[in-house]
Amino acid sequence: MDKVVTCVAPVNIAVIKYWGKRDEHLILPLNDSVSLTLDCDQMHTKTSIIAGPLINEDSVWLNGQIMSIERNERLKKCFDLIRNLIKIQKGKNSQEEKWKIKVCSENNFPTAAGLASSAAGYACLVYTLANAFGLVNKDLPSIARQGSGSACRSIYGGFVQWTAGVDDQGYDSTAVQIAADTHWPEMRIIILVVNDSKKKTSSTVGMKQAVKTSELLKYRIQKCVPERTKEIIQAITDKNFEKFAEITMRDSNQFHAICLDTYPPCVYLNQVSHEIISFVHDYNEATGQVKVAYTFDAGPNAFLFIQQNDLSLFMSELVNVFPTVQPNSSYLRGIVSTLPNNIKPYGFKSKEKDLLKYIMVTKLGSGPKCVDDHLLNSDGTLKSRIESIEKN
Repeated sequence: MDKVVTCVAPVNIAVIKYWGKRDEHLILPLNDSVSLTLDCDQMHTKTSIIAGPLINEDSVWLNGQIMSIERNERLKKCFDLIRNLIKIQKGKNSQEEKWKIKVCSENNFPTAAGLASSAAGYACLVYTLANAFGLVNKDLPSIARQGSGSACRSIYGGFVQWTAGVDDQGYDSTAVQIAADTHWPEMRIIILVVNDSKKKTSSTVGMKQAVKTSELLKYRIQKCVPERTKEIIQAITDKNFEKFAEITMRDSNQFHAICLDTYPPCVYLNQVSHEIISFVHDYNEATGQVKVAYTFDAGPNAFLFIQQNDLSLFMSELVNVFPTVQPNSSYLRGIVSTLPNNIKPYGFKSKEKDLLKYIMVTKLGSGPKCVDDHLLNSDGTLKSRIESIEKN
């Protein structure tokens, strides 16, 4: 009987950015990074795997499109590393190492748009493979890292640090949990989707160019990141939101300054991104306290951090400043509570409509989870997913 497993894995958002590799093949970063793992309910990758002696060949379907494993070095490497782990944990005579594998993976959010899709995707692939073969999870971050660097952080929930390490083979470059999602349950994340199309310059290309040409990147690695990493871990431990927010915004700004310092420059932010940055600073100034923070990955979309008690008032101002002609159900997604009517105490001027595609509110999450380990879901969902693989 073939083994069938379905799992989901979350997006993670870095507040201390990873940008640049010391080893491209092993995906070893030049600096440590720190991230927050988001709840799977709003954004996730879902991966179903069939593995067994009756499967004829390895195959991968991503969002309905077949992917060549042989032409994708990182994908192939994850398969090879999992099979090597099977051999180590189950013995050289285990037949499972020889089983072929069919994979069907889907994101419930845009891919390659600066929304951390590769992190969720590779974390989910590795986690699902490990569950299918009953593997111990301690080696999963280092395997996921070799698919997509930041994927190692999505193996854990809550607050996560990816240590760069110094070993040439990357044995000490792995992810560790700083604190569980339950440590700071009041934390909320607001995602402002400015553009969900594929970005012009991929993160991989942008990093390579930055390592070659950016003088600012060298200073960041040597001086800024070690200090900020220590400070933000302490802020997380103490639940000091103002300190957490300041470090997060400073690091995001410096990251994009490095992108501009790259030659030729990599421009990920657009005019709407800059409007969001200005609004956040104006809002904090108006309240007399740092209530909200922003960070931007390699794309124009904003990730805002705020505490639950401050969410409702800020959201009222946000939808006033960035209005839409869409129905609220399309524009506001996720865990959005009822907004106060006509409360605009700070009087910010509204911008033109539909600068944002949509707004999603979410919270911290506990990491990947197995959602099905049987052949069929009660609603037949897994059956249709598996049939779509087998037909192709």
